[in-house]
Amino acid sequence: MSELILGIESSCDETSVAVVKDGNQILSNIVASQVKSHKRFGGVVPEVASRHHVEQITSCIHEALQEAQVDKKDLTAVAVTYGPGLVGALLIGVQAAKAFAWANDLPLVPVNHMAGHIYAACFAEKLRFPLLALVVSGGHTELVYMKEDASYEVIGQTRDDAAGEAYDKVGRVMGLSYPSGKEIDRLAPLGKDRYHFPRAMLNEDNFDFSFSGLKSAFINLTHNAQQRQEVLSQEDLAASFQASVVEVLVTKTIRAAKSYPVKQLIVAGGVAANHGLRETMKQKVSEQLPETQLIIPPLRLCGDNAAMIAAAGHVEFAKNRCADLSLNACPSLSF
Repeated sequence: MSELILGIESSCDETSVAVVKDGNQILSNIVASQVKSHKRFGGVVPEVASRHHVEQITSCIHEALQEAQVDKKDLTAVAVTYGPGLVGALLIGVQAAKAFAWANDLPLVPVNHMAGHIYAACFAEKLRFPLLALVVSGGHTELVYMKEDASYEVIGQTRDDAAGEAYDKVGRVMGLSYPSGKEIDRLAPLGKDRYHFPRAMLNEDNFDFSFSGLKSAFINLTHNAQQRQEVLSQEDLAASFQASVVEVLVTKTIRAAKSYPVKQLIVAGGVAANHGLRETMKQKVSEQLPETQLIIPPLRLCGDNAAMIAAAGHVEFAKNRCADLSLNACPSLSF
């Protein structure tokens, strides 16, 4: 008998509900984006995000069931993101999931948002262990080693800014519209790495990252140019910044994959949509790790979505990791 899991995601500025069959077949994946609302503020405003989730969550659940052509009584469980994320935003999803699970007598499965990003890869390929995942998003940059399903060992992480956070801050300095990561990625191939920004911790004997120094170097360069009334090329700035980020991410990930022999290497999270990162990772893995299979989820599944939460929920449910109605949001949740 097929397993149907309803996934709910509301950790930041996307309200999403999905129905996933047997952990790897997407029957529906509704995403209500808030980008237009936050664009005028230059970033996500937590209170605004929470209000949008309240407005959207019920209609998203209805639409997801309708598109999947599934009745509530056919569902097996409800999986929901309970952290990490914005506390107000998380609470809307958690409360909606608890109410839905209670009303329909369904098991409630709590899911770590970052685990969801990793399991987005299962829609592209069947996961084989052990594997290594580079999780890169607005708030996270981590290397996660997995011996088996739902087993997470963080072997490297950022000591300050996450890669996506650095993209957002640099984008604001450049005067780009939100979300600026996509715009930097568009400009980068049009320019040259003229400014050779620092590659922090690149040669250190660990798998950790640091992007605050890169961010500071970028801000200093642009401010000094402004004081001299010198106009810098936006394309060259984007190319130089992206070259630094990508080189560090790819080099340290490849090194980790050699130290922890794995069958698969996953690149996941919002920054996994970056074309520069995707192409460089493909090239370096084929050159240096020919026996390792690289999996990068399709672009539509790199951002926050409920299908990935349902996929991770499928694994948690199989391990009987369910919650009762006292489940609460955990904004600083880690692996």
